[in-house]
Amino acid sequence: MIRAAIYMRVSTVDQHPENQGVELRAFAKQRGYEIVREYVDQGISGTKARRPALDKLLHEARRHPFDVVLVWSCDRLARSTKHFLDVLDELNGLDIRFVSQREAIDTDGPLGRAVTVIISAIAELERSLIVERVKAGMRRAKLDGRRIGRAPLDVDHAALVRDRLSGVSLTQVAKRYGLSRASVVRFVHQAQAQNVARLIPPVVTANTLREELK
Repeated sequence: MIRAAIYMRVSTVDQHPENQGVELRAFAKQRGYEIVREYVDQGISGTKARRPALDKLLHEARRHPFDVVLVWSCDRLARSTKHFLDVLDELNGLDIRFVSQREAIDTDGPLGRAVTVIISAIAELERSLIVERVKAGMRRAKLDGRRIGRAPLDVDHAALVRDRLSGVSLTQVAKRYGLSRASVVRFVHQAQAQNVARLIPPVVTANTLREELK
């Protein structure tokens, strides 16, 4: 029986790699593969260089504990076309096949490898075009005078500082002005540094600030 390892990757901790796992296990069973290893990178974006589970897979592959690596999709495996080809070359050098379920690609043969390279290149091109369109849209928005990002908060800083220094709790001030506790502390410190309020006491120490945020 052919021994298989499955590799799964999701970009955020909120996503569930098991969604890929269920399909890959069913796919392996259909082909008559025995799954002997499972590797999962969770919370790893497609562009990150470090992938602990993938690194472990490639390290263990040198001992040849499996004959084929299964992934749900090619874009789950590598961060770029070059990286993708490097991984395939390493697996090929160890006489380990690569199979992608979604694209129905199997590197068992020159045709499978050629198709894999083409699809990977197209995927990277598509990602690059999306990034460029986003950047172009932001440049156009700036030229049109539109704001990029979150609008500044409309907060009465002097009133906020007075409330805080009059004894209102940090949490109450934050809720009253719709800010985070850290923002309240920052505004108070800025007011102290600028000496804009007569009621402001001497600058507190860093230890005091940390105690405030607890």
